[in-house]
Amino acid sequence: MQSKSNFFTIVSLLSFLMLFNNKVFSQQYNPIPVAVPSLQIAPDARGGGMGDIGVASMPDVYSHYWNAAKYPFITANGGFAISYTPWLSKLVGDIDLVYVTGFWKFGNENLNAISASLRYFSLGEVDIFDQNTDYVMGVFPNELAFDVAYSRKLSETFSGAVTLRYIRADYSTGNDETTPGNAFSADIAGYNESYFNLGRSEALLGLGFNISNIGTKISYDGGNTSMFLPANLRLGASLGIPIDNKNTFSFSFDINKLLVPTPKLPVVGETDAEKQKRIDDYLNTSSITGIFKSLADAPDGFKEEMQEVMWSLGVEYFYNNQFSLRTGYFHENEYKGNRRYVAFGAGFRMSAFQIDAAYLVSTAQSNPLDQTLRLSLGFDIDGIRQLMR
Repeated sequence: MQSKSNFFTIVSLLSFLMLFNNKVFSQQYNPIPVAVPSLQIAPDARGGGMGDIGVASMPDVYSHYWNAAKYPFITANGGFAISYTPWLSKLVGDIDLVYVTGFWKFGNENLNAISASLRYFSLGEVDIFDQNTDYVMGVFPNELAFDVAYSRKLSETFSGAVTLRYIRADYSTGNDETTPGNAFSADIAGYNESYFNLGRSEALLGLGFNISNIGTKISYDGGNTSMFLPANLRLGASLGIPIDNKNTFSFSFDINKLLVPTPKLPVVGETDAEKQKRIDDYLNTSSITGIFKSLADAPDGFKEEMQEVMWSLGVEYFYNNQFSLRTGYFHENEYKGNRRYVAFGAGFRMSAFQIDAAYLVSTAQSNPLDQTLRLSLGFDIDGIRQLMR
């Protein structure tokens, strides 16, 4: 059997981060640790092609992840999509994310919509060896999430949505030290869409918010310790400007902040007892308490709180509502994770389907996310029905 090195790659990455953390401790390198990190990966190629933007961009079949409240404003009555993302492809070849989502509008005047998604993040095969370095077996650690959302248009311009989610993470290695973890969370989202005159054009302004992954904590060791889910606040705005009957530009801007407590940094002269108390206090914080603490708990005060805010800026061009080109930029502070990249994307749309692709180019040195590719394929149920007539 061919040996695969995912496990050793992951361990090496973690070791590097620990060493790097100690090296730049004087510079306050203090990223926020979260469980099930794949929940933060933007799954679709449209949002990915604009630098991970989507809370207020024009509604589409992929809206479930970004903001389910956008569905009541979509023109289609139903649709579904599948997305595929090979992850950390510069390091290993079998880590990937598969994402399936769909929606259906119903009720009087189609004011209501229900949507769902399933995401599966595979860490590939990890070979387990005994103390004599003899091969024992291969395991396949993974993260999975399934969620259902209900959205409703509450006025001519505003809609709201609630999402319920089940999360499972399985990093089991064949012993009793690790067990599959299970958790539940919810999202609360809103979206406002309005038109106004901008010169000779009628521009479309979108505003949105999404508070995601409000829920329980998750444990990988049978409940002895538990970690925070990546609860997140996302705010955004978009502006769609038609140039003429065939050409349209849209500009979008998103900001994000994890609603997870910031770990306290060790202090000079800290005793073992003080260190253990600092760690225990952090681990024993409840998820709801952690959300409120996260708003003003950074060790370096307001400056560090602002460093925890991530932002994205994206542009999308549509020709004849069929062809699209996209680009965007994502920024995360160097002391909070240092994810910085430019994204490029393109799409093609027909009445029954659409296909989108995105490509990520890192602007941070030696970033394993560099050259990440996303592919998405969406289907319009009304369009499929017309083709079958």
